[in-house]
Amino acid sequence: MSKYKYFEFIEKHTAALGIGIAIMVSLGGLAEITPLFMQANATRPAGVEPYDALRLAGKDIYVREGCYLCHSQMIRSLRAEVERYGPYSMAHESYYDRPMQWGSKRTGPDLARIGGKYSDAWQIQHLLDPRSVVPQSNMPRYPWLAEAKVDGVDIQARMKVLRSLGDPYSDEDIESAPAKLEGVTEMDAIVAYLQGLGTHRELPDASAREEP
Repeated sequence: MSKYKYFEFIEKHTAALGIGIAIMVSLGGLAEITPLFMQANATRPAGVEPYDALRLAGKDIYVREGCYLCHSQMIRSLRAEVERYGPYSMAHESYYDRPMQWGSKRTGPDLARIGGKYSDAWQIQHLLDPRSVVPQSNMPRYPWLAEAKVDGVDIQARMKVLRSLGDPYSDEDIESAPAKLEGVTEMDAIVAYLQGLGTHRELPDASAREEP
């Protein structure tokens, strides 16, 4: 069969054409993604640690409750944004975020620098009844967070998976997670997560990079 007959066969058979397209798209995707993935692992910022068990639980609750649908965590290097929200976001701050919380959706304010801006008591009251502290807020209430308990075994399993993806959790970090989260409410966890946002902007050594 000549090369032209191969082309004719593919053109006349939809399944063959679909398989060929899938193969080429896969090869093209790997060619694009693989170098970026290798570069990302080669530039892991020194001094930046993954979420501890409590904040990891809080991040998962934040995602589960859909907070990212109204709040971004990405301050752009524009004067108006920096003056309103604080120093612009840097990539290393979100190195261990899965899924990434950068975006442009702002029904509510950007939260990239919310850590330490308000007390724990304020954050709890805001989650229980937003309009009691911000009268114009259209944010829903989250009273169940104060009652629901964090599942330490589930967080331990998540940490194991994250370690397989490259997060440098130690055996001690993983083994101690259930004990550290015993009796902890989901409210405690999400407040801990919020209070940590934006508190690690500066690296101990801005030029330091950890080798893969």
